[in-house]
Amino acid sequence: MSLDGIDPSRVPVHVGCVMDGNGRWAQQRGLPRTEGHAAGEEALLDAVEGALDVGLRWLTVYAFSTENWKRPADEVRYLMQFNEGILVRRRDELHERGVRIRFVGRRDWRVPQRLVRRMDEALELTAANRTLTLTIAFNYGGRAEIVDAVRALVAAGTPAGRIDERAIRRHLYDPTMPDPDLVVRTSGEYRISNFLLWELAYSELVFTDVLWPDFRRQHLFDAVREFQRRDRRYGGVEPQPR
Repeated sequence: MSLDGIDPSRVPVHVGCVMDGNGRWAQQRGLPRTEGHAAGEEALLDAVEGALDVGLRWLTVYAFSTENWKRPADEVRYLMQFNEGILVRRRDELHERGVRIRFVGRRDWRVPQRLVRRMDEALELTAANRTLTLTIAFNYGGRAEIVDAVRALVAAGTPAGRIDERAIRRHLYDPTMPDPDLVVRTSGEYRISNFLLWELAYSELVFTDVLWPDFRRQHLFDAVREFQRRDRRYGGVEPQPR
C-alpha cells in the first residue's frame, strides 16, 4: 500500500478509531450482524499493520461502549466471546510485531471474568513493547471516564481548589496516553458517540463512508494525508505577515 504524499515528519502520534458499520455490512449481504463483527477482525489487524507502516506510536480503537449493553443479549454474548477470541488468536502475533496492548474502560461485574483474565494476560505479555501501543476501549464511555476520574478525586479527599485539568487527567483510565491527534470514524456517521470526550478536545476529525469490515490500511493512510492538510492552531491564530 502506498505511503505517497505522507510527510513522515508530520505523522500523528496518536490516532483514535471508531470502528462502526459492522451490522450494516452484514445486513447488506443478508448475513447475521455477528458476521459483520467477525469480518471486522481482519480490518482491525490491517489497520494495526498500517499504523506500524506509517509510524504511529498510539492507536486506540472503540471496541465496546458502555451503551452497547443495550444491544440484544445474543449479540452481547457473541461480542464478549469474540473479543476474548481475538486476544487469544492475535496477542502473540501482535507481541511479535512489538505492539503493546492496553485497555481503557470499566471492569465492572458485566464483563465476564474469563475475558478479564485474557485482557490481563495480553497486558502482561506485551507490557515491554514500545513500537506501537494499541489501546482497546472496552466497556468504555467518555462520560463514564470523566465521572470515574472525579469520583477518584473525591475519594482521595482532593480539595475543590486543587481540582484542575491536570488533576483530572491524572485520574483518567490511562493517564500516560497522549491525546489523539486524529480521530477516524467509519460508516458515514458524523458523531463522536461518547468516545474519548476529554482527550479529543483538539483532535482533528475525519469521517469516511467506508464500513468498518471494508476498512484497510490505505483508508488509514488517506486519513493521515487529510490530517496533514489541516491547520492546527489550538484556539490561537497564526502571526500575520507584516
